[in-house]
Amino acid sequence: MRIDILTLFPEMFEGPLSESIMKRAVEKGLVEIYFHNIRDYSEDKHKRVDDYPFGGGAGMVMRIEPIASLIEKLKEQRDYDEIIYTTPDGETFDQRRANSLSLAGNIMILCGRYKGIDQRIRDLYITREISIGDFVLTGGELAAAVMIDAIVRLVPGVISDETSALTDSFQDNLLSPPVYTRPADFKGHKVPDVLLSGHEKKIDEWREKQAYERTKRLRPDLLKE
Repeated sequence: MRIDILTLFPEMFEGPLSESIMKRAVEKGLVEIYFHNIRDYSEDKHKRVDDYPFGGGAGMVMRIEPIASLIEKLKEQRDYDEIIYTTPDGETFDQRRANSLSLAGNIMILCGRYKGIDQRIRDLYITREISIGDFVLTGGELAAAVMIDAIVRLVPGVISDETSALTDSFQDNLLSPPVYTRPADFKGHKVPDVLLSGHEKKIDEWREKQAYERTKRLRPDLLKE
């Protein structure tokens, strides 16, 4: 998988994408992540990439030319399964979308800033607009990092125990059941006996029941889908 990130602040990704599982995924050659600074494609002598919105109003808008130039350059080099724009008014990112995107070969992610990008970029180039929630961030970089983390961990070989990802919350529209480890007794608070029984069928049944009950209590909306 290759992921191209279009951003005004590539340094914001240094921490989230250079540690832990993300780092190992890149080192194994399972994922390639490239950062492209949109300012490098500005023809303005001061490398400005924003301007006032037509019609007036507060805030600034990312200009069309540098973004279009960068996207077109990348599209000349390869085909993209998705060209994603991170925006508060996009479709909500969830586990189902993460699963789907993890199967892609090439993804481009455009990180929004200011009041957003010129609408013509969205009309001409963007194939999917995604939000990570009903709130506004100062830019799309953090949203992109969250999505990349969720997507990359699902790529085969990234997690050593691949069945772990398949039992995560939301995979079956259910939250994960409670989990326990040693010690079996902590100050009188004991691990459920069934988990110590070694009876796989009963353990699976307990986990399924717990997952359903936890979902019903905390996220009943998931059971309606």
